[in-house]
Amino acid sequence: MKAKIPLRQRQWYKLDNAAKVFPGQNTSSWSNVYRMSVTLTEKIDPALLQKALEMTMPRFPTFDVRMRNGFFWHYLEKNPYGMPPVMPDIANPCQRFKWKENNGYLFKVYYYENRISVDFFHAITDGYGASRFFMTLTAVYLRLTGKDIPNGEAVLDINEKPHEGESEDAYLKNVKSKAKAQRIYKFTYHYKGKRLPKHYLNITTGYIPVAVIKEKAREHGVTITEYVAALLVWIMYNLQRQDKWNKEKPVGVQIPVNVRNFCESETLRNFMLCYSFQIDPKMGEYTFPEIVKQLSLYLRYINNEKELQAMMNGNAGFEKNPVMRVLPSFLKDFGISVIYKITGEKATSSLITNLGVIKTPKEMEQYIEKLNLSTGPGMLIPKCAALSYKDTLALSVSNIFEEPTVQREIFTTLVKFGIPVKVESNRHFIAGGDA
Repeated sequence: MKAKIPLRQRQWYKLDNAAKVFPGQNTSSWSNVYRMSVTLTEKIDPALLQKALEMTMPRFPTFDVRMRNGFFWHYLEKNPYGMPPVMPDIANPCQRFKWKENNGYLFKVYYYENRISVDFFHAITDGYGASRFFMTLTAVYLRLTGKDIPNGEAVLDINEKPHEGESEDAYLKNVKSKAKAQRIYKFTYHYKGKRLPKHYLNITTGYIPVAVIKEKAREHGVTITEYVAALLVWIMYNLQRQDKWNKEKPVGVQIPVNVRNFCESETLRNFMLCYSFQIDPKMGEYTFPEIVKQLSLYLRYINNEKELQAMMNGNAGFEKNPVMRVLPSFLKDFGISVIYKITGEKATSSLITNLGVIKTPKEMEQYIEKLNLSTGPGMLIPKCAALSYKDTLALSVSNIFEEPTVQREIFTTLVKFGIPVKVESNRHFIAGGDA
């Protein structure tokens, strides 16, 4: 029987502003879980990986937590139990978290042959915070295998005391705007296919030379993120045109952004917001260059500190609303679940999150073959995740359909545009069974 620790010894954190909705969205069809994976040059030793996790955890106190159900809000409490067990990998990752499994932790560490993977529940961190935890864990593991890996870049010093700013709710600290962003988006087209069984996920990852896709994006005067986002809109637009039930609905893409680029913060918790872009086929036919240009102009107009401040202020209104504040947490969860089932993904056709360039100490690069990021399932949409490491962009496509239509269109279109892609899929991966 697990012993309870005295209340006076417990440490706890309020959920940050973004995280407050995630417990209510934690379902079998919409988990809000994402994954980082690294493929090393040597086979993984599970015992050393478990030890590396134990050594890494004290540096990241906001990960050393479990979800607790307060009367008005969920909160995160320091986990009184042992480390989460390192486990053999599963074929269908990014499954929902149940508060009482995995020793209560909100991340899971997996291994398979040369690969380490960690699934993160979004309530504890965003991609930036996850990358710091994950790369630090990887560096500590490599040191235990005898490699000389210094600290630096995304690898934090595990002997250093955690910074106070790493645990702050950066939304509430930085919001200063009196304005509230109130953007209304139309419901969009969604690709329809034969759904996989619950808890199954189709992930296809394409490995792309950064220099090539960067040059293609430069030809249009845009960033890699803008180029891929426009590509998603273009593909979904064409899939709708091929649909015999085509009703010419708007086509859109959602793009999460790292607010740390505008508001200085070292938080390792959530600090991101989402932009949405749409085109309306009823206005006429679109070409790919036209979509690229419109999306780029839109992001250049909206991607600034004032707009982000207004978005943060609008989001902060959720937890400051007097009605929401007095509702019990179980009613909040129910209401959030219903609202998101009705509207959550209706206003976008796809999503692309780009973590950007991940940097590690030079001494570490020779031991890493591949690094990638993938998202959990969407209820309606294909979700894409990207990161760049060394000279390779890893672009993952996650969806819940048996047919590989969307991912095939994405990667074959890239090839048609002169961008080479090496593709792999979890549908051909068997290890550890399914949870």
